[in-house]
Amino acid sequence: MDIEIIDDFIDKQSFDIIKNTMVTADFPWFYTPEKTTGYTFDDNFQFIHYFYLNNSVNSNYMQMISPVVNKLNPLSLVKIKANLTIKTKEIIDYGYHTDYTTDSKLYTAVYYINNNNGHTKFKNGPTVESKENRMVIFDSQLLHSGTSCTDERLRLLINFNFYKNPSK
Repeated sequence: MDIEIIDDFIDKQSFDIIKNTMVTADFPWFYTPEKTTGYTFDDNFQFIHYFYLNNSVNSNYMQMISPVVNKLNPLSLVKIKANLTIKTKEIIDYGYHTDYTTDSKLYTAVYYINNNNGHTKFKNGPTVESKENRMVIFDSQLLHSGTSCTDERLRLLINFNFYKNPSK
């Protein structure tokens, strides 16, 4: 199992622009009634923002995250989606899932926007704490689960699905 964890993924100035933009009242978040498909419980919802979807840019904010995309240096993008989960009274585990099961060459990268006590855990691997400007990169077929947080108002991250550049 190859899971890469990189702290301070991009420079502080670029990171601060992303974080400060995503927490404003003007940033467009969209409600989705199911955070993890196949799990039914009251708190299984989130707010999302698609930066990239269906082979095209889907957001006026795509340029803002270009330092992250450039550092990932993907061969090609499949999807980029920001997730906003609200604070809960207890940590909620949203259930194991894979991002994609059909292509063994696809990767997922989770980029954490804020510090909080939520985490991403892997079924047969480590638990990765939510730390701002941290990136975790792994095979999209790995079973993993995200959680809520209890110590901050929001848990923010950006999820990248992409094909790795063989030259990297």
